[in-house]
Amino acid sequence: EVELLKKLDHPNIMKLYEFFEDKGYFYLVTEVYTGGELFDEIINRKRFSEADAARIVRQVLSGINYMHRNKIVHRDLKPENLLLENKKKDANIRIIDFGLSTHFEPQKKMKDKIGTAYYIAPEVLHGTYDEKCDVWSTGVILYILLSGCPPFNGANEFEILKKVEKGKFTFDLPQWRKVSEPAKDLIRKMLAYVPSMRISAKDALDHPWIKSTDVTAKDSINLPSLESTILNIRQFQGTQKLAAAALLYMGSKLTTNEETDELNKIFQKMDKNGDGQLDKQELMEGYVELMKLKGEDVSVLDKSAIETEVEQVLEAVDFDKNGFIEYSEFVTVAMDRRTLLSRQRLERAFEMFDSDGSGKISSSELATIFGVSELDSEAWRRVLAEVDRNNDGEVDFEEFQQMLLKLCGNTAAE
Repeated sequence: EVELLKKLDHPNIMKLYEFFEDKGYFYLVTEVYTGGELFDEIINRKRFSEADAARIVRQVLSGINYMHRNKIVHRDLKPENLLLENKKKDANIRIIDFGLSTHFEPQKKMKDKIGTAYYIAPEVLHGTYDEKCDVWSTGVILYILLSGCPPFNGANEFEILKKVEKGKFTFDLPQWRKVSEPAKDLIRKMLAYVPSMRISAKDALDHPWIKSTDVTAKDSINLPSLESTILNIRQFQGTQKLAAAALLYMGSKLTTNEETDELNKIFQKMDKNGDGQLDKQELMEGYVELMKLKGEDVSVLDKSAIETEVEQVLEAVDFDKNGFIEYSEFVTVAMDRRTLLSRQRLERAFEMFDSDGSGKISSSELATIFGVSELDSEAWRRVLAEVDRNNDGEVDFEEFQQMLLKLCGNTAAE
């Protein structure tokens, strides 16, 4: 579970900060989500409006689409494993509990019979399945959100599993009379009995019902928020490896939900295809939207100039060089500099790098951070040339702080 979570970086997936172990236990340090389980929300509300159900399912689909692209299958999606970030009506959803998750290989079937009765896909019971078992589970969740009842019910687990195995469900209950046909159509596609005929998470995000009920897409972004976000991204200069690694650690591990709430909304607005990453085209569209909000005539813009700048931004901001801006990368470079570079965060980040607590970062400590057994002497020399002001061959806190301030436009930390 730890290894999988370390690789996942998405606004709808639980954030892992640290993990520890002793002789008897593993300890996971994760973000705190105060809104409770979606299961409890279902018990309290009975049924959801189509708009609210779509908002929830869209986020779950975005998370599993991202996982599937990274060849990870969850295998236990259910309302108990979906947490609300806070108590707000439109709270962000986080997928949790990756204890049954695993890597999968395309075209190779999984065989472990695991999952939870109401939500397990029939092919899992048959012992041969692929990642689309997650889509089935999400389809069951959508059915429950809109009706208040599971599609496959029974007096006990045995009866439930028998009905799941047959895969037959109906929209006969009275509450379905008020549910739109497009919503039912998506459920049918998500609960298609034959996995090869079942809609993928990616295609489900493009379904007309999901698109038509997407409040996020219809809402315009607040101009000051978008303007400051784009400005912060443009000013970022990610050429120094140590500085970039430190900043990414601060942005991904040392920020709170409250601090990233507005950025989360902007990210999801810019992420047109819902895959949890921003590509070149999506970034360009963000630039154009900003110019429209400022009243500038987009038709006369020099598109090649925008494209050139976006390519430069991607080069600087894309820390792992995979051609996309992941969520943590976005938060790191888009957040207000004074907020991100607080004295407390700088000290926490420095302590993470300074593993022996000596008050200075050495060559061996940096090698550990970059995941190599030994840092190339030339690489260490380049780091020192940019950072080591007193020429003592190591990096102290003041040098570390100045390095980050320089990277972020010399914004003073408080």
